[in-house]
Amino acid sequence: MAKILSGKEVAAAISRRTREKTEALRQQGTVPTLAILRVGQRADDISYERGAAKRCDSVGIAVRSVILPADVTQQALMEELERLNEDRQVHGILMFRPLPGHLDEEAARQALDPAKDVDGITDASLAGVFTNTEKGFCPCTAQAAMEILDYYGVDCTGKRAVVVGRSLVVGRPAAMLLLHRNATPTICHTRTENLAELTRTADIVVVCAGQMEALNASFFRGGQTVIDVGIHYHEEKQKLCGDVDFDSAEPVVEAITPVPGGVGAVTTSVLAAHVAEAAERA
Repeated sequence: MAKILSGKEVAAAISRRTREKTEALRQQGTVPTLAILRVGQRADDISYERGAAKRCDSVGIAVRSVILPADVTQQALMEELERLNEDRQVHGILMFRPLPGHLDEEAARQALDPAKDVDGITDASLAGVFTNTEKGFCPCTAQAAMEILDYYGVDCTGKRAVVVGRSLVVGRPAAMLLLHRNATPTICHTRTENLAELTRTADIVVVCAGQMEALNASFFRGGQTVIDVGIHYHEEKQKLCGDVDFDSAEPVVEAITPVPGGVGAVTTSVLAAHVAEAAERA
């Protein structure tokens, strides 16, 4: 049986470090503060907002929820972003996406101050990921995957890594983070030919394909570490599942993250850590 890489322990370790940092900042008169900017009433946004607020509160970070109507104008959205950028009491901004279709999401994304872009969505933040410099912050989910590898002592140096997914949210930044840890990453996706042959060559497989249980046991071999970033609701099984068919893959590989309780459990802890770091930098 594979070793289960639980995210709960990783999240707790990150939260302990963040709490120490926020306590020190508060003693200096700085209250680390996250502004959550939400447009409309999407159920998934509201759910994540609650989880993020709870995590932040537990480590001493204040949260401001800025809720705009679903029919907000582009001008009003941009004005709100400018206000948050200029507010010195706000250290981090989390803007939920996708935005309603009538809004220019690209313009809104780029309007964020990279110094407050704690979820790594601006081009400046992503440039920092690719150049391995502190420009903005890394996307939280990609960093959460790496935090799990680090916590469980998975040494990336010299290892072959395959990332299944090419988004700017997880896939490409995760590949860069692996490269910075001296792994040799290959980026694949659901249209890659002979995908199973490629994933079986890897020592580390990060799966962020966005397709429910797309990779089964045939994509893996013994000795591998598998990080499953996906999360979906399986109607037939009536439970949450990932991009990996856990039941078939788990007996094959050496270590694997569960869904739920894996990468997702770490993401809000990384977000809170970014807010504390942003406040420290400021």
